[in-house]
Amino acid sequence: MKRIYTVQHTQSEHHTNGMVGSWTDWNLTDLGKQQADQIAEKLKQELDGKEIILYTSDLKRAKQTADSIASRFRVEPIVRKELRERNLGRCCGKSVQWLRENLECDEKTIDDRLFSDAESRRAEWNRLKPFFDQVMAEDSENIIIVSHGDLLSVFDSMFLGLEIESLNACEMFGFAGGVSQMIVRDDWKRIIKQISDMSFVRSIPFCGNKN
Repeated sequence: MKRIYTVQHTQSEHHTNGMVGSWTDWNLTDLGKQQADQIAEKLKQELDGKEIILYTSDLKRAKQTADSIASRFRVEPIVRKELRERNLGRCCGKSVQWLRENLECDEKTIDDRLFSDAESRRAEWNRLKPFFDQVMAEDSENIIIVSHGDLLSVFDSMFLGLEIESLNACEMFGFAGGVSQMIVRDDWKRIIKQISDMSFVRSIPFCGNKN
């Protein structure tokens, strides 16, 4: 049986300063660092004595969350650019207000892009798919993945075996600091046991922003 834990990075500076997340490389806030430490401790309690593989996005807010987990398990996180948040193009480095005022295209389908140089949901899916296939095929029994809200909603859809076109009609929302647990049984049946579980940081106030 394989267990996959996905962790949405904890509170980042862009959750508090009104700026766009995406590929802008924000640090965690002090609260975010506390939340990451609490997630790390609870994961260690759940997986104590078990070997894990830890993957993380290379963006600072995810890497810093992963570093807290890595220190508990005494492992080196494997950095994968495929786990970055969706690229929103020229609004990176701008405020959310700027994004709203300068939006080029409303996203109604998986092929729409907010800006001409932004990534569509389809492009994001295609970027993630080789990594997803690798994780599902490898022999490791306990895998932890630290990434971002939009990207992890795509990962969830892949895990459920949905087609990419399903994202035209529905998607799964996660909170900063949310932890999901997925199980692949020996008969290959896939089960989502927890999704964006905030109990890992329940004793600390959390930010509900998505990415």
